[in-house]
Amino acid sequence: MITEQQLSTVIGSTAHGTDGKIGTVGEVYLDDETGRPEWATVHTGLFGTKESFVPLAEADLSGSDLRLPYDKDKVKNAPQIDTDGHLSPEEEAELYRYYGIGSGTETAYTDTTTTDRTNTHGTVGHDTSGPTTDNAMTRSEEQLRVGTERVEAGRVRLRKYVVTENVTQTVPVSHEEIRVEREPITDANVGNALDGPAISEEEHEVVLHAERPVVAKEAVPVERVRLDTQTVTEQETINETVRKEQIELDDETTRRS
Repeated sequence: MITEQQLSTVIGSTAHGTDGKIGTVGEVYLDDETGRPEWATVHTGLFGTKESFVPLAEADLSGSDLRLPYDKDKVKNAPQIDTDGHLSPEEEAELYRYYGIGSGTETAYTDTTTTDRTNTHGTVGHDTSGPTTDNAMTRSEEQLRVGTERVEAGRVRLRKYVVTENVTQTVPVSHEEIRVEREPITDANVGNALDGPAISEEEHEVVLHAERPVVAKEAVPVERVRLDTQTVTEQETINETVRKEQIELDDETTRRS
């Protein structure tokens, strides 16, 4: 027995008979008095264009498979009744006779996928592309969430190398030069003048001195250089596409004056 809680799973499930797959379940009909699932329609025939009624009294639901105690031909050859959303007592009695499960209580049955199924909100809803829903659509949209992540943007390193440059500097240097001084003979120096032979040959030598530039190079520390980082904040505009659903009203109501 299929329960009301299994309705959404039954609709769209695959019906299997005693000899294999039969087709896809299209609609489920409830008893107007008890609200229990009593009948289902199964799409059979070429490309599933034919729809046959089958009782759910002895059906069993296993995952997305509906197991039925009938073979495929039995379901395909069932009385052709319009799936207009409601089974009349006469149509229901004809189906009971065909499947040989008794005459029933001759109560009318309603298609749960089209009319008269009351949900928890007190209204009827039907999703034409799938199972029965409640009285409202859910509209969803994508929202853009923008954040930041820390990634490596590059690397900076310090490298020390040697360059050569010319340095020009002026240095004062001095040197000695010869200057001849002559002095007359006086009482003070006459003794030194008469010291030695009167007439003779003689040499007198003076050593001259001079300064010259001397260059010496010495390596001395002049500064310390290191790498550091600082955080700079700037504004960056993000342009992204998001999707959202829109709901429009398709009113097929015909107004008559």
